Amino acid sequence: MAPRPGREWSSALSHLALGSVSLYAALSTAQANRGAAAGFLLQALAAATMLAPGLGTDEDCLAGAWVATVIGLPLLAFDFHWCTNGHLMCAGCFIHLLADARLKEEQATCPNCRCEISKSLCCRNLAVEKAVSELPSECGFCLCQFPRSLLERHQKEECQDRVTQCKYKRIGCPWHGPFHELPVHEAACAHPTKTGSELMEILDEMDQSHRKEMQLYNSIFSLLSFEKIGYTEVQFRPYRTDDFITRLYYETPRFTVLNQTWVLKARVNDSERNPNLSCKRTLSFQLLLKSKVTAPLECSFLLLKGPYDDVKISPVIYHFVFTNESNETDYVPLPIVDSVECNKLLAAKNINLRLFLFQIQK
Repeated sequence: MAPRPGREWSSALSHLALGSVSLYAALSTAQANRGAAAGFLLQALAAATMLAPGLGTDEDCLAGAWVATVIGLPLLAFDFHWCTNGHLMCAGCFIHLLADARLKEEQATCPNCRCEISKSLCCRNLAVEKAVSELPSECGFCLCQFPRSLLERHQKEECQDRVTQCKYKRIGCPWHGPFHELPVHEAACAHPTKTGSELMEILDEMDQSHRKEMQLYNSIFSLLSFEKIGYTEVQFRPYRTDDFITRLYYETPRFTVLNQTWVLKARVNDSERNPNLSCKRTLSFQLLLKSKVTAPLECSFLLLKGPYDDVKISPVIYHFVFTNESNETDYVPLPIVDSVECNKLLAAKNINLRLFLFQIQK
């Protein structure tokens, strides 16, 4: 190792001390608690990588490569869970395993030792999370190595190769490029010199792209002015069909809103045969009127997340006219953001959402 200034030597000695202590702790706890030992070992490895020369080269940057997820998913978060035997699973793998078990009507098990896993049986491993946050990770723009805990800030605020937009994008400049090229582009950008009529055409096109979004919120504000509005917390519970190959579906208990009795049903991937084999997962639902009505009942309705859930749902308003002959809607998509959010819902024991109903009176 080449001589370093005093500050760098001090940093190197602190990393060496941390690595030694962590390695000793890993060896001491290996028999009593394998999960804790894994955490200390990762901490020792993180300290060792800070001492390794040539950390920026491909040959020497393999320290974090073996920290892989147990079912091959990308390591996107620092949360790690461990089973009762100490085997580690990142948060993404853990949720994916629970969701797969729900779809296959099986007990979720650890991929390594096959012991049972659940949100109550598994807990987070803070030692491993701390160690992983210090492991080097490659910036997707400049390809330099940074600790995982600092990577997000670097990519958003500091990287000179991060993708950015021209400051004249609000008047139609479509330029996207690396941050270090931004001053040169803005100095030569032609949009500030465009005439008023040219800018009006560009702004009209941009307004059209925002009209749908504004229309949604205007519709919600309009519905909130209706005389008869009802909402309730609904809990979807998992059930199985009576088919030879059973399929998972969800149904709520009966509930009363707007003086009528209702039920909600939901299904995964439109009840395809083996949704557990698909990486893309969706949920769709239908609203059923269980009570009798003397006249057609026209309603607007939407589902949003419950008060204690963190699932991301985009609001979508649906309309239907309920009668005694036509008392159930078609299955409509539950507007969750992506398959990761769908897995969060499937991994839960029950799905808790909030239903809003607006009665349209003419």
